[in-house]
Amino acid sequence: MFERQIEAINDTCYIWRQEMKQMFKDEGVIIFCIVVPLLYPLIYSWIYNNEVVREVPVVVVDQSSTPLSRKFVRMCDASPDVKIYCHAADIDEAQSLVSRQIVKGIYLIPSDFETRLNRMEQATISVYCDMSLMLAYKAIFQTAQGVTQQMGSEITTRLGGHYTLREEQISARPLDFEEVAIYNPAGGYGSSIIPAVLMLIIQQTLVLGIGLAAGTAREDNRFSNLIPVSKHYHGMFRIVGGKAIAYFMIYAVQSAYLLLVVPWMFGFSAIGEWQPLLAMMIPYLLDCIFFGMVVSCLVHYRENVMLLMVFVSLPLLFLTGVSWPQSSIPGFWQGISWLFPSTFGVRAFIRVNSMGCTLSDILPEYQTLWLQTLVYFIVACLVYRYQIHLTRQAVRDRLARMKAAKG
Repeated sequence: MFERQIEAINDTCYIWRQEMKQMFKDEGVIIFCIVVPLLYPLIYSWIYNNEVVREVPVVVVDQSSTPLSRKFVRMCDASPDVKIYCHAADIDEAQSLVSRQIVKGIYLIPSDFETRLNRMEQATISVYCDMSLMLAYKAIFQTAQGVTQQMGSEITTRLGGHYTLREEQISARPLDFEEVAIYNPAGGYGSSIIPAVLMLIIQQTLVLGIGLAAGTAREDNRFSNLIPVSKHYHGMFRIVGGKAIAYFMIYAVQSAYLLLVVPWMFGFSAIGEWQPLLAMMIPYLLDCIFFGMVVSCLVHYRENVMLLMVFVSLPLLFLTGVSWPQSSIPGFWQGISWLFPSTFGVRAFIRVNSMGCTLSDILPEYQTLWLQTLVYFIVACLVYRYQIHLTRQAVRDRLARMKAAKG
């Protein structure tokens, strides 16, 4: 019994050494497993480091040309989100600027703007927004909404005939509210999307690296080197375990860099404790590794895994529920998303990192990650056993042909 355990450890270490050697000999694996995880997050984080969209260019069509209309324009221009680019003579000229993407929106002030206000009637300002970029639309619309509310409060206060400042404040806003931003105080796009991207980078680069290494081994017929340690079914556990240890060692360091160093460098929100983060990342990394092994055995050429993972990268980001609410994703696609480790890994990481959740708070995702890990480990053992069987058969056929040629 003791000798069998020693043999199992030696076989696993042999596979680990072989995998580490081949990883650092393969330029493609080095690029996807080392270079890309180091540089790709920096590019993404640098792009989204501003967090929010500021100084969105807007054109004004002021048909009123009155003190109140000019005050509206000045207040909009003074806001941090909007920049008045120019004044247009009419709406056609303004639409031409939008169509050429010189500006992102239009403020149209009608000719009877101040006249209606002086008559104690409701005046309207039309806001035309380029809806192709939701962040720009949000900045333009909310700025106009905030300025009109403030100007409306000032007009109401001036006409109220109050004697004290407190009476004016209550009259202008009888029902007040206090806005408290939680989990993302800056309201930044980077703080909301970068955590999901970082977790997805771990999965995608792992699958690409494992797929490229397996493709190279298949092209070089290196699966025949694994036959001596696969004399019985337990050899599959040693092969899969040895390969998993090699990738786990590398990505333990890469994950610490991606999830701790990168957010710290760019100031993204991170309030989670290290204990639940560590507990969550162990099954996630193992899940991604075994998933990558299964995918690597389903493609015949190393280039195919690159095409496959690049194709599914963007859909996987949407299916995590970060950029689109999970409750609004159709049931069929939610079922498809359960096949990928990133779905539950991203959700668990965001709740731990951005919301400060404990392990008990992410227990469903945590348990699902371990379940996926077990399932993909078993499947990886089965597909590797099948690969070894095919290699053995190819060796037997080659030997048979050589004997027939000699005979």
